[in-house]
Amino acid sequence: MSSSDTVRFRHNQAIAAAALIAFIGALPLANAGWYFLPVLLVPLAVGVWAWRAGTDADSRGLRLRALTGERRIAWDQVVELASDPRGRAVARLDDGREVPLPAVRGKDLPRLVAATGQSLPDEPAQ
Repeated sequence: MSSSDTVRFRHNQAIAAAALIAFIGALPLANAGWYFLPVLLVPLAVGVWAWRAGTDADSRGLRLRALTGERRIAWDQVVELASDPRGRAVARLDDGREVPLPAVRGKDLPRLVAATGQSLPDEPAQ
């Protein structure tokens, strides 16, 4: 499977831009004393999270990525894809757990389903 068959969902890149600005803004504080250096870690961690975190979907399943790790969920484990009351997408698994899908909103679900090679049953014919 090529990477072009993978649908990627990522957080808005404005978060990474804000983290970069915060990092630059924290440099004078970190220059004031060595004990302020840990302040630089916060915008750095936010920037890495914004760049890395998200959901990848392909015909084999879902890959959920976070700041430091990732989790693979096969499509046969997914019973339902749904939207929570706040508009975020969740996957209901066959063991009864609900897994939030990072960077996927409820309105992105048709694109997510298309990554499986399936179509939604109530999709209008074109």
